[in-house]
Amino acid sequence: MTTPFKTILGIETSCDETAVAIIDETGHIHASLVLSQIEEHRAFGGVVPEIAARAHMDHLDTLITAAMDDAGLSFDQLGGVAATCGPGLIGGVMVGMMAGKAIAAARGIPFIAVNHLEGHALTPRLTEAGEGRDLTFPYLLLLISGGHTQILVAEGVGQYKRWATTLDDAAGECFDKSAKIMGLPYPGGPELQAIAATCTDPASALERFPLPRPMVGRKELDFSFSGLKTAVLNHVQKLPEGELSRKDVADLAHAFQTAMADILSERCERALLRFLNEYTPARPTLVVSGGVAANTAIRAALETLCAKHGAAPYAPPISLCGDNAAMIAWAGLERLRAGLTSETGDPLDTKARPRWPLDETAPTRHGAGVKA
Repeated sequence: MTTPFKTILGIETSCDETAVAIIDETGHIHASLVLSQIEEHRAFGGVVPEIAARAHMDHLDTLITAAMDDAGLSFDQLGGVAATCGPGLIGGVMVGMMAGKAIAAARGIPFIAVNHLEGHALTPRLTEAGEGRDLTFPYLLLLISGGHTQILVAEGVGQYKRWATTLDDAAGECFDKSAKIMGLPYPGGPELQAIAATCTDPASALERFPLPRPMVGRKELDFSFSGLKTAVLNHVQKLPEGELSRKDVADLAHAFQTAMADILSERCERALLRFLNEYTPARPTLVVSGGVAANTAIRAALETLCAKHGAAPYAPPISLCGDNAAMIAWAGLERLRAGLTSETGDPLDTKARPRWPLDETAPTRHGAGVKA
């Protein structure tokens, strides 16, 4: 089998998913495999970096072989290898990065060092390209995941202006920690959404469990979620001792999810108004990307916001919200096409980076904001 298009192998190992994908420059995904490590980490209630890195080492070769088989391609038909080089858990990042470098060196093809966050930022252009409706720059981006919560303007490939970041917990971190407080199993975010959907009286739930909306109403666009998490803990401690009833958890989960959607919507509304004032995009678009973008309540709130202001909402397919290698391969292709990576690739002595902000000119914030 041959393909007339440049085809890129993508590798993603920044956290607890080992992922490999193959795409071409039309946006067609020839193969996309994601091996979750949920069972390995469940007993610890969160990701253990050493366990994650060892799991990547154990499974990455097998996934690369399987992806090549699924795509029906040989290594000689690849036009390059893109691998996440940060940010993330440094041990895991190094596993995928070194595998990508080895393949590129052995086959004499370009190695493309990809920022994991840029993978999320460019995902809409992958899925839009696949449908023949290329999303053009600039667009407003809400990036929400377990490790990051930011509002950025995507001005072009490699060109991002960060307008906001979290000062403490990320949105996904707040989901997972609040779910753990409620006694829900790891990973907490999906579990919390599922049980919130069983709430039988949403209005009563909001009255029973009034939760704060930190930062809402402030003119600056930054986020803070630690107070929301603490409020969840306070409510749980006031409930009768022992195992929480399913109704209590469902009501509290609904109240929490509603508060989170309200916070993100209000912060994004301020950002959207600024975006519409400072930019003149052909199609004003608010993109939400990252693992938390899979939450249906948050998607619905942002769709309502966009309808109010005449902007187009966009969220990737659920399969491309979490960590995956298709977005890494696509980001690699975008960087090649933009000339940000030379035809011979990035240097093979490129280093792994535990922190790698999309906007390296943005001022640091206190607390968790220093990681932005």
